[in-house]
Amino acid sequence: MLYAILCYASEDVVCSWSKEQDDEVMAKLAAVQEKYARAGKLGPVARLLPTTAATTLRKVKGEPVVIDGPFAETKEQFLGFYTVDCDSLDEAVDFARELSEVNPSGGSYEIRPISILNRVPATI
Repeated sequence: MLYAILCYASEDVVCSWSKEQDDEVMAKLAAVQEKYARAGKLGPVARLLPTTAATTLRKVKGEPVVIDGPFAETKEQFLGFYTVDCDSLDEAVDFARELSEVNPSGGSYEIRPISILNRVPATI
């Protein structure tokens, strides 16, 4: 089963890290990812730019309207995601737990099964 591991944390905390702190966190997360990559279980991983770079398309009175920024104000922001192929939810939880142990942001990881709608190969 494919799972999305969605990373949420305070953007203020993560964006306040020095380059050295950020590099250290990314190296620790990469070490966790490497184990799953070697097992052929890790799919795409992405880190999102800050919400200040976001654009939202929302329907207002039936018409699409483009606005700057995220859809809603929250204490935690969606910062990125992992795609992992696990044999069970327990295995996906273990992966998220390992990420959490090395991530000092104090955020959370949401684990959601993925239903593939389109298998067209990416061209990016």
